[in-house]
Amino acid sequence: PKPGEGIPPAEEGDADVKVHGVLSAFNRGFQVFAHRYQMSVRGIIRKPGLFLGVYGLIVAALVALAMTLPTSFLPDEDQGILTTIVQLPAGSTSPQTQKVLEQVQNVYMKDKAVQYVFSVAGFSFGGSGENQGMVIARMKDFKYRHAADMKVQAVQARARKAFARMHNATIIPTIPPPVRELGNASGFDLELKDTSGAGHTQLAAARDQLVALANRNPVLTGVRANVQDDTPELHIDIDNTKAGALGVKVADVNAMLATALGGTYVNDFLDRGRVKRVYVEGDAQFRARPEDINRWFVRNSAGQMVPFSAFGSADWSFGPPQLQRYNGFGSMEIQGAAAQGQSNGKAMQVMESLVKQLPGNWGFEWTGLSLQEQESGQQAPALYALSLLVVFLLLAALYESWSIPFAVIFVVPLGIFGALVGTWLRGLDNDIYFQVGLLATMGLSAKNAILIVEFAKILHEEGRGLIAATLEAVRIRLRPIIMTSLAFTFGILPLALANSAGSSAQHAIGTGLIGGVLAATFLAIFFVPLFFVLVQRVFKQDRLPQDIEEKRAIKEGRHV
Repeated sequence: PKPGEGIPPAEEGDADVKVHGVLSAFNRGFQVFAHRYQMSVRGIIRKPGLFLGVYGLIVAALVALAMTLPTSFLPDEDQGILTTIVQLPAGSTSPQTQKVLEQVQNVYMKDKAVQYVFSVAGFSFGGSGENQGMVIARMKDFKYRHAADMKVQAVQARARKAFARMHNATIIPTIPPPVRELGNASGFDLELKDTSGAGHTQLAAARDQLVALANRNPVLTGVRANVQDDTPELHIDIDNTKAGALGVKVADVNAMLATALGGTYVNDFLDRGRVKRVYVEGDAQFRARPEDINRWFVRNSAGQMVPFSAFGSADWSFGPPQLQRYNGFGSMEIQGAAAQGQSNGKAMQVMESLVKQLPGNWGFEWTGLSLQEQESGQQAPALYALSLLVVFLLLAALYESWSIPFAVIFVVPLGIFGALVGTWLRGLDNDIYFQVGLLATMGLSAKNAILIVEFAKILHEEGRGLIAATLEAVRIRLRPIIMTSLAFTFGILPLALANSAGSSAQHAIGTGLIGGVLAATFLAIFFVPLFFVLVQRVFKQDRLPQDIEEKRAIKEGRHV
């Protein structure tokens, strides 16, 4: 046919608005598009088996994408901060730790995205000690960091390469978690538990073996034990019998050791209007070596000074600076992250398999963000099912029918398919923000179907044949469906293109919604009429006279 031939007249009310130029051309073009769309729907309805097969392929692709899409709980957000954990070998001194911290600071200060650096010696998230340290790098303002190589993830990757060449300490750059109360670093957080009572030594050996296996796995990166290694300890043995014979009280011995090695509060004094505290402590040269303890004296009950060597001795041993327990069992905290291009959910699966490879009977539990991710993943199917049930019940109340809502519900998988495709193409994860967007997509998919089904139902009840009513409804409602869908898509486009603080969460929501809305629009407008006709035929059995006449016309090849 020639362009415009066979096009139905414009809808009522269109003639009241006179448009010229570009708008007039757009209206004529849209009428041509609407007519061709109506003819396409006619052909789809006449071949239900073929297009139900296409729908089945889409659903199968949806299931495959849902099973393969990487999972996580929350995306790593660029908060403008990068925390670096520094741990030297056990027994390292404070000057050695300070030297490594200075090297780490120099690495960050040379980076173009870093504004300033702050370091702490003697403390990290793994514990306190002379061999512990932490460096906090503050990035420049977001308005100067729009480029990809200025993001905190890029700075972390560059720093990790630089720290790999420093072999005198374990240096791990970490991104703070999106929720600060749930851990101290992004990635996964696992508690390795001693469920069999094997003891601290064997638990530490299992921890080291697990960390070694994890660091050899390409899916994982930055795996470390967030505990302090066993350190040398000076064990002091006091012979109470000798001390008693010499008139020395154990309390006096403890007071002497506490004052000499750790310092003791004495009193306060006033200095230029300010109150200051006085502490007494042994001079550094008299407490630098283990044998220096024999140079100290304790006053006995007779007022005489008794040397410590007369009733005590000291020897070296190894022991843990701290003992951790988790849910009643001895435990070791293992932290890490997924490698570049891998998801946190995949990393958690790999860690579970590595724990099962350890010799012996060891348990594990997830904690922090990892625990929340595991629980949210288990609750998602029930949440989706409940949402579909609510939508179905609302549609049943709207149409006063238990059958017509199926024509709307069958469209929901098309929107979910689009959301999964959009997320997969952009390389994002199935996280909690995507799941929220998926729930919104389900409602928006139903909205497009309702616009067609509502008019088709009304026209059919007014006496038109089932197919004729459906074809008229798709023509009339095409413009509002596309208009509302595109308006919503452009409205959430800034979320998908955000490049500032919190942009990772915005990308997850915006990308899923845009993909879902586009699929629910440009796929659903073809499948909704088919579903409505099939549902009506199955449950109504073409009892109306106009439906019987349509079936006869289709068999005879006449125009419907």
